[in-house]
Amino acid sequence: MKNQGFVAFLLLLISVNEAKRLDRCELTWFLKKGDMDGYYGTTIGDWICLAFYGSRFNTKSLGGRNPDGGRNYGIFQINSRWWCSTQKGRKSNGCNAYCGDFIDDDIRDDIACVKIIAREASGLDAWYLWRRNCKGKNLSRWTRGCEF
Repeated sequence: MKNQGFVAFLLLLISVNEAKRLDRCELTWFLKKGDMDGYYGTTIGDWICLAFYGSRFNTKSLGGRNPDGGRNYGIFQINSRWWCSTQKGRKSNGCNAYCGDFIDDDIRDDIACVKIIAREASGLDAWYLWRRNCKGKNLSRWTRGCEF
């Protein structure tokens, strides 16, 4: 009996920590609501493409160490070296945010931060994965079939 209770507790703990993966149309809705279509010359397709290649739409994605010493957080892979604070060491905090806030299911703060990055760091060029996988490509497939 004790083991069953422990197993149930363990399964509950695992389900609470499971990452939420948005589908592309759900993310399209959030981005449209956040006024991201046309923001500093970007399209919703740009942001969806970035989120796919950066995190596979995983809101709790945490990347490994980058060459600049930072890590990437959340669905848009926001770099801790420049844009958020881990409360370890002296680094820039351009979004005035705690990095841990970008690895939860509420992406409103992620959107607020990427707006700052797009405005202050030459748009989406700040993301290597966007430059490599999305820049200059037809991105209409990322929003095709999504109502917005």
